[in-house]
Amino acid sequence: MRKQGFNKEDKKFSKDGLVNLMEYLKRYNVFLIMALLFAIGGSAITVYSPDRLSEITDLITQGIMTGIDIDRIKEIGILLVGLYLISIILSYSQSFIMATITQKTTNKLRSDISNKINRLPLKYYDKNTVGDVLSRVTNDVDTIGQTLNQSMGNLVSGISLLIGSLFMMLKTNVTLTITAIVATLIGFGFMTIIVSKSQRYFERQQRLLGEINGHIEEVYTGHSVIKAYNAQEKTNKDFKELNNKLRDTGWKAQFISGLMMPLMTFVGNFGYVAVCVVGAMLAFNNKISFGVIVAFMMYIRFFTQPLGQLAQAATSLQSTSAASKRVFEFLEEEEMVDESNNTVSIDNVKGNVSFENVKFGYNEDKLIIKDFSVDIKAGQKVAIVGPTGAGKTTLVNLLMKFYDVNSGKIKIDDVAIQDLSREKVHDLFCMVLQDTWLFEGTIRDNITYNKEDVSESVIVSACKAVGIDHFIRTLPHGYDTVLDDNTNLSAGQKQLITIARAMVKDAPLLILDEATSSVDTRTEILIQEAMDKLSAGKTSFVIAHRLSTIKNADVILVMKDGDIIESGNHNELLKLNGFYAELYNSQFEKAS
Repeated sequence: MRKQGFNKEDKKFSKDGLVNLMEYLKRYNVFLIMALLFAIGGSAITVYSPDRLSEITDLITQGIMTGIDIDRIKEIGILLVGLYLISIILSYSQSFIMATITQKTTNKLRSDISNKINRLPLKYYDKNTVGDVLSRVTNDVDTIGQTLNQSMGNLVSGISLLIGSLFMMLKTNVTLTITAIVATLIGFGFMTIIVSKSQRYFERQQRLLGEINGHIEEVYTGHSVIKAYNAQEKTNKDFKELNNKLRDTGWKAQFISGLMMPLMTFVGNFGYVAVCVVGAMLAFNNKISFGVIVAFMMYIRFFTQPLGQLAQAATSLQSTSAASKRVFEFLEEEEMVDESNNTVSIDNVKGNVSFENVKFGYNEDKLIIKDFSVDIKAGQKVAIVGPTGAGKTTLVNLLMKFYDVNSGKIKIDDVAIQDLSREKVHDLFCMVLQDTWLFEGTIRDNITYNKEDVSESVIVSACKAVGIDHFIRTLPHGYDTVLDDNTNLSAGQKQLITIARAMVKDAPLLILDEATSSVDTRTEILIQEAMDKLSAGKTSFVIAHRLSTIKNADVILVMKDGDIIESGNHNELLKLNGFYAELYNSQFEKAS
């Protein structure tokens, strides 16, 4: 396996979520630069304005002593109005561009996550909850989007305003500037300490949010079971524990980071008072004019105002850093081997399948399939039986190439599936699982899933074969009925639709993993008859605990602890009076 990033290039992410996010934004560098220029331009105009206000103040002061130059004041006033209008345009342009970049970035992130989901191996989903993955797609990406849209522009504007006002302050008076800088450095020191303390709580907050999503998803899907076993109290207790942990972590994160805003406000006011005192002393000694003091009082406001913006942005960036870390951790997960360049294929598939000394374990140090070998002829109906944990479903997962074998080979028509791409292997099979899956769409769309140009007669024939056609026609819109939360289907009816889907695909090999476990005995007989028609001329694999359903199988493989201990047809295995006979007879002992 090799690792891939958010694109198909061999690129690894940094451990810092914000660094990864900046790398991700490079694709929009032109627009981002424009937004930054607009922000800097608007800040420059704002910083430039007090200098003009200082000139107005000095003119007014001189006017009090001599005479007011109304024309000059009018000229400067008009210039200020023009500058503020330009500032408005630049600020709007910055907001528009940042909103565009934000939506494109979050859209691309979600698209990359969606594509990543399809490239991840099944073992990832065996180890992670659905809710946690959903939290990365929704909560974490939304957090990134909100920060880009709300905080990045303010952050850039604040920094440029800070630098611009510092320049104008130095140009105006060095002594007052040093007074303001000393007061500000104290605030930056406190901000650094606070950020270092609160960051770990933001990371824990995002992780706990994912855990809560996973818990809620499990509770929602298993709601009927929870009710049936009166487990509401325990479920609520588990939720409260997670919720309380999230509350405590979120409170600590917000409380510690929330100290920055009032602290920066205090530092700003402290600097303002310091400048006023020092400025008054300089004015009293006739070293500066009254206009300089007025301008500098505005400069110190412009100088300290960004500190509050930086404090607020720092709080958002901490949450964004934690969210970005989770998103890019997911995007960096180990993927399945890229097989897009694999050109090996099987023409005119007959359906011969062979397992040659196959060994497999979900963990390399613990094998489930120890040394499995069998030859299956084209057109045979093969039943795989055995106790729970014997390796039946694992065998099918290997056959479908959902997992790769540790050693040995699986061949279809003498071609090893290791040499075939996963897509080509999947095209050879139609599959019906014990867990039904239907998406929100019409019944017709569910039956013809991912298969184009299917005629109405083929759909109806498949539904009639499984005995679901009459029920579908009783629905308000027949085959065009949309399956959603308002459509009540039994587990058996859902299973019948998935079986009809397999019939419509009409692949040369068929897999039925407990496909009749959710239907009644009469429907089971109908499905068996339909499957006999469907499997005619095809190689089919049937996994069943209900042994009465596989009496007519050509070959029955009896598995135990990952090995085949018996094989033969139903009558031959009963005559052996071995493990299969024990399993078969045990299903009727209680009934008799």
